Amino acid sequence: MTGPKIGDRVSEYVLVAPLGAGSFGQVFKAVHHIWKDRAVAVKIPTNPQYVANLRHEGVAVHGLEHANIVRALGLDPFADPPYLIMEYVDGCSLREVVKRHPTGLPIAAIRGVMVGLLTGLEHAHNCGMIHRDIKPENILIAGGQDASVDTIEPRDVKISDFGLGRALQVTTHSIMQSGSILAEPGKSISGTLAYMSPEQRDGNEDDPRSDLFSAGVVLFEITTGERPSGTETPGMIRNDLPAWIDEVFTRLYARRDRRFTAAREVLDAIEKAATPPVAGHMPNRRASTAACPACKAPIEDDDNFCMHCGRQLAAQPRRCGQCDAWLENDDQYCIFCGTLAKAAVT
Repeated sequence: MTGPKIGDRVSEYVLVAPLGAGSFGQVFKAVHHIWKDRAVAVKIPTNPQYVANLRHEGVAVHGLEHANIVRALGLDPFADPPYLIMEYVDGCSLREVVKRHPTGLPIAAIRGVMVGLLTGLEHAHNCGMIHRDIKPENILIAGGQDASVDTIEPRDVKISDFGLGRALQVTTHSIMQSGSILAEPGKSISGTLAYMSPEQRDGNEDDPRSDLFSAGVVLFEITTGERPSGTETPGMIRNDLPAWIDEVFTRLYARRDRRFTAAREVLDAIEKAATPPVAGHMPNRRASTAACPACKAPIEDDDNFCMHCGRQLAAQPRRCGQCDAWLENDDQYCIFCGTLAKAAVT
């Protein structure tokens, strides 16, 4: 199979510029041979073993008509060369945006990315499709090539590359064989494995919650510039974050039975937690007349810390005996490691 080059015609389109390349093949920007203002992205495998993957991706994404998912426009795995024609997104990958913000994106951009990503995942999951490879490289940001951008709207977010979707019954081994995982010089295998849910890494059957775990890793990375490690939350690394980011992260980056069960749940949690409270009213908290002795903000009687100023309220806040994370007084399990609360110390 010979490699494509600029000027080659694929179906109705002429290749005009390379957009990316990997072990599976290449992606080009192309324009219609007559209507030059009609641009698309053309994915072409350069190795025969990936033609089946190309066909699967085209079939998987067909019918996923949604503003936050890159649309498939044409497919012919039997042509020479085989091709998949996709919607062209004038922007860049979220990976490139993260590289320009090594300590984390602005708060408004973080919320825009997560809402756009989760809205697209909600549609895919409702259509019976699990992505299985959510990571910054597979999230495109329209207009993201503008280095001065500090706000990303949900409509700017596009999920791409459904080539490892549900119908393939993907395992860790098959993803490695597909070339989705990249090995960096001098380092162990990285990339996709870093975003995999525990059940995927163990080779067990996954479900939409696997994509939500990966979304949690993405949330941590766009917030801090790093991937999560141990029991750290984004707020432990970056001190200007609103409370909702840690709250959402801890229910994404968790064991499957303690994870959000659907993308809609996460979106509802973001919307509810990110809504500014009405003065004198704390959403989703029991009515209380108690006030923080430091900042005078309303608190609950059983709060360990003031959520407004961080003042310690309990004489001996509960800690998990396994991972040493903070526990609420009524927690039955540690939300970080899953240990029974009876293992906690007071």
